[in-house]
Amino acid sequence: MRIISGKHKGRRINAPKKLPVRPTTDMAKEALFNILNNQFYFDELAVIDLFAGTGNISYEFASRGATEVTAVDGNAGCVRFMAHTASELALPITTIKSDVFKFLEKTGMQADLIFADPPYAMDKIAFEKIPQLVFERNLLTSDGWLVVEHSDKTDLSGLPYFKNCRKYGGSIFSFFEAKNQNVVV
Repeated sequence: MRIISGKHKGRRINAPKKLPVRPTTDMAKEALFNILNNQFYFDELAVIDLFAGTGNISYEFASRGATEVTAVDGNAGCVRFMAHTASELALPITTIKSDVFKFLEKTGMQADLIFADPPYAMDKIAFEKIPQLVFERNLLTSDGWLVVEHSDKTDLSGLPYFKNCRKYGGSIFSFFEAKNQNVVV
């Protein structure tokens, strides 16, 4: 994996092969960040990266100037790797080892952007629980976005706060917006 832009542009990061991850492809990541770049000033962002895995998305946000990045994953090896890499690159990333759903239920943090990349094989009810908890717990700022990466076999378009989705290869990014008025509660 590589960091696409920012102060560490072009930097390759080699994660241990034993980690249970499926990093977002460079093509999909570049497309996602092109969308986000038109909506946000990265140097003003507080970001939460759920199911962070290798930290691929966290490194990209931090390299582009995000002021605060919190990376949450339940795998101790992933959290150790992210913490080591963030320290090595002097990136403002805080790592948290936690089950993502327990984290969402207990945290009082608020972010401008929350990115979630759960395992594609996770059942749809669990996928739906992510935006449900984010909005019930008011974890986004008033103009905040939630982005959920999933396979084309999962459809989240009927959920409250859904804004739109974009497909890149076998990956889909579903966008949810805190100020979206077209909500069904």
